[in-house]
Amino acid sequence: MKLLRYGPVGEEKPGLLDEEGRIRDLSGLIPDICGDTLCDASVAKLRDIDPASLPLVSGEPRIGACIGRIGKFICIGLNYADHAAESGLPVPAEPVVFAKWTSAVCGPNDDVEIPCDSVKTDWEVELGVVIGCACKNVDEEDALDYVAGYCVVNDISEREWQIERGGQWDKGKGFDTFGPIGPWLVTRDEVVDPQKLELWLEVDGHRYQSGSTKTMVFTVAHLIAYLSRCMSLQPGDVISTGTPPGVGMGVKPSPVYLKPGQTMCLGIVGLGEQRQRTRAAERGFVWESR
Repeated sequence: MKLLRYGPVGEEKPGLLDEEGRIRDLSGLIPDICGDTLCDASVAKLRDIDPASLPLVSGEPRIGACIGRIGKFICIGLNYADHAAESGLPVPAEPVVFAKWTSAVCGPNDDVEIPCDSVKTDWEVELGVVIGCACKNVDEEDALDYVAGYCVVNDISEREWQIERGGQWDKGKGFDTFGPIGPWLVTRDEVVDPQKLELWLEVDGHRYQSGSTKTMVFTVAHLIAYLSRCMSLQPGDVISTGTPPGVGMGVKPSPVYLKPGQTMCLGIVGLGEQRQRTRAAERGFVWESR
């Protein structure tokens, strides 16, 4: 089952994708794709519904992040050995853990802002794992039972802020729009093995990243078990599991970084695709309350 959220920013409604690729409205059954609606019992009820019985959504609405009200957006660094090598860093002995601010979350096809004065904004296609049941101190062999589903994440990064300005990765990872998630959440029953998924990313039609989750240093199950010892994991928490090689920072002989007016296309086979246009962040922007 493919669950999604559609509609204007801040007004997204829950939906599902039927077998013909059409959006069906779930707002009469659940308030959102978040929290308790991701538990096994709730997902099982949704799976039993005939999609044809749900209202058909007309037109081509905006697709929002496939998870609403995210509590924690946890990321893993250097989780592919060849990406660590292109970054000039050793393969980690334990998972490298950092966070994105939830204000970075945006829809899979929303514009991505290049921060003011940025010269090193980069891309990273990643497998996203969404927690469905609260857990703490879980064993690796049981870890995947706590997963609601999987999705595509673009872990956009500003490398100067990440590496050169005090050594705190979070600063370079959490700019607004730096966390496109979706287009949909594919429930775990449809993903036989999360370690056999192909990932790819292109910028302006040039393929930079091609990889497979089979080459992860730490598997999804290992990451969940490890993180559950650092913190309790809650329904709706998102774990972005690391990127394969081919990021702009690693291009030889000279790195390549994003600039306004470019198009990123990325995806994971079976989990959907994203498409983002880059634009310059506005200076002196004033946020108007709704």
